[in-house]
Amino acid sequence: MSFEKGVNAKLADSFAEFSSHLLAINENIKDLMFPFQKNYYVTPQMQGSYSIKYVLPSLVPEMAEAYKNLNGIQNGSDAMNAFPKLSSMSREEKEKTRIALLEYCKLDTLAMVKILKVLKGVE
Repeated sequence: MSFEKGVNAKLADSFAEFSSHLLAINENIKDLMFPFQKNYYVTPQMQGSYSIKYVLPSLVPEMAEAYKNLNGIQNGSDAMNAFPKLSSMSREEKEKTRIALLEYCKLDTLAMVKILKVLKGVE
């Protein structure tokens, strides 16, 4: 959550015309780590961890292998390391990395939505 809010704040500084919208988004961000970190929701499969690597397969088993099927970027560290390197990549390498980043972000967002649905009892 702090990373995402920081990115929005930097974008708000860089793009004044979108500043109020970006900062409003920050006001609505909720950290899905909280209920797991505080042990409000625990399963044995989480093995005492609140990492998405343990929470996701426990709550949404059909997504257990999803990150392993991604090409190149399979976790947040991979994404954070790849992003700043984009400017020095060849056009082909940049496009391949951009697609991998988008696929990772798409999957991460879907995972959070599915976890939230489980927590709310929707699924």
